[in-house]
Amino acid sequence: MRWMRFRIRTTTAAEDILVSSMEDVGLYGAQIEDHVPLTAAEKEQMFVDILPEGPADDGRAVLSFYLQEDEDGNLVIEHGEADNSAVYSGGSLQSIQPGPEQEHVTPQEMKRRIEDKIKELRQYCDDLGDGTVLVEETQDTDWANSWKQYFHQFWIDDILVLPSWEEPAVAEIKPALVFHIDPGTAFGTGAHETTQLCIRAIRKHLTDRTRILDVGTGSGILAILALMLGAERAVGTDLDPCAEPAIRENITVNKVPAEKFHFILGNLVNDPKVQEEVGEQCYDIVAANILPDVLVPLTPAAVKALKPGGYYITSGIVDGREQEVSCAMEKAGLTDITVTNQGEWHCVTGRKPAAEI
Repeated sequence: MRWMRFRIRTTTAAEDILVSSMEDVGLYGAQIEDHVPLTAAEKEQMFVDILPEGPADDGRAVLSFYLQEDEDGNLVIEHGEADNSAVYSGGSLQSIQPGPEQEHVTPQEMKRRIEDKIKELRQYCDDLGDGTVLVEETQDTDWANSWKQYFHQFWIDDILVLPSWEEPAVAEIKPALVFHIDPGTAFGTGAHETTQLCIRAIRKHLTDRTRILDVGTGSGILAILALMLGAERAVGTDLDPCAEPAIRENITVNKVPAEKFHFILGNLVNDPKVQEEVGEQCYDIVAANILPDVLVPLTPAAVKALKPGGYYITSGIVDGREQEVSCAMEKAGLTDITVTNQGEWHCVTGRKPAAEI
């Protein structure tokens, strides 16, 4: 499937008006590239290995719009509902669905319409910036598969993490466990130091009776590996609805019984319904590979979910911030607090007293 991408160089101040105005010429579903810092709400949603960081906001932005090509090389424009147009979603371009009216135009004509709309906007908007329109042809397979060349199998001690498109490489040491993953999602792959630190800490305290709660579970890597290593049951929470299908896929490919993993959508920090469903004093291990800004307020709820004698394992902590998490654990009544590190990242583990005080 072939697509034409129209990239408009503009400013962050003009993003909204440009996205809205491009609907007049048949362009919907923009991909936005800028350096605007994440809001507090956006940061709260990012239960991932590490928080993305980038250059300081320089006020510049690039908007990308996509149109599908027909067999003659013309572009298909849907007039009517915006939902019927092409959008960039989940790593690939989604197909156009039949709409109330279709128009076929040349790429040159489409570029002219965009430039005319930008010229019109300049009459009452001073913040459009460059306004240059770049035209590029691409294919859906480029977006869906080209990234695979950068992700290959790797080891976490004696565990082999294997992407779906590779065969195990010949190794002198036979892996104790092979974890299959297709990381074509927005979640972590297990390759990051923070995830590996968490996995090692979980293995240290794991038994065949372990019940584990994985907060910010993403694609379920920590919880599923715990089950494969012998844990009795796992519960995972996440704010992203995309976590559930990712978990199902990884459970299936690794032949883990689905009934052993329960997913809860929501925020354990401050949602009473999630806290009630998670339960109190139910888990031998609570793991959270998130960020210090989330780990600190999460700690009281995590400790409440732990059984007496259970372990709270946290990661995603960069150099200099491990003390914040340790202090939060001490304040919540945890003991035997230990810190391990890999590179510039730290894992902080605390234990709930065996007898409630």
